[in-house]
Amino acid sequence: MIIQDAPVDPLSEVLRAAGFNAACSVRLVAGGNWALRFNPTALKFNAVRHGHCWLTPQGEAPIHVHAGDCFIVVGKPFVLSSAPGIPPVDAAEVFGATGLSAHYGDGEDVSLLGGSVALSHADSGDLVCLLPPALVIRADAGAAPMAWLLGQLDREWRDDRPGARAACDDLLRLMFIHALRAHLSQAPSDALGWLAGLNDRPVAAALRVIHADPTRSWRLSELAAVAGLSRAGFAERFKARIGRPPIEYAAVWRMRIAARRVLDGHRSVSAVAQELGFLSDSAFGAAFRRVHGISPGRYRSARGRTA
Repeated sequence: MIIQDAPVDPLSEVLRAAGFNAACSVRLVAGGNWALRFNPTALKFNAVRHGHCWLTPQGEAPIHVHAGDCFIVVGKPFVLSSAPGIPPVDAAEVFGATGLSAHYGDGEDVSLLGGSVALSHADSGDLVCLLPPALVIRADAGAAPMAWLLGQLDREWRDDRPGARAACDDLLRLMFIHALRAHLSQAPSDALGWLAGLNDRPVAAALRVIHADPTRSWRLSELAAVAGLSRAGFAERFKARIGRPPIEYAAVWRMRIAARRVLDGHRSVSAVAQELGFLSDSAFGAAFRRVHGISPGRYRSARGRTA
């Protein structure tokens, strides 16, 4: 079955622009009295398969997590333990050279599956900064999809069939997206920053059309009509939810798409300018510098690309 003209989803577009990837990389089984310190360089996403343990992000209070719970730790050291206050051992020593699986302590009181979530593009900070240091999604909040995904992830990891690693990576991606959805539905608006706009129907309608057609130079009246509000009412509401005026948001998003395409070695800078509706390379360069601070050519070169 071929589905055409699928609706544009702003969160999916933001994740794509941020260079969103996930890799399922570890399984931990632990028992008795134990504590392990992890020192991640990226976002860590983990799911408790069975049992329970304590999660203590650096500088934060301990959090009790149970079977079916998932948690995200945003690029900072954290400790997993059977109880708070146990002196931790460096997890790298326990996982050894392969770093894929470890059994620590006495027995099998708890098991976890997890991996790294990479947001590799320069603009990913706009998303990362909106996540708390540790985001826990409880089993009952994720409902059926998360339970099924966790079970399937566990089966793929255990069976080790052909394509299992790729399947695990994709399942972890889906679980991370469901965790973000749960966060969007549960967190207060003032804790969500611009993500709160996705829960506001008029603002979300405007976001969808901006993301659906990033090459267009949108006018305030057009976006207000999409939102079903007056120009003044829409402008005020959009800025309150997103943190910047709608036309500015559209212009910045256009340049984020431009940055992604500039880094594509198959396109010239002139081709990107034409694709995004600019009448001249100079106009494109000026718009690009306003958002990214450097010219498109220097932006590409700074990231190891040839113009």
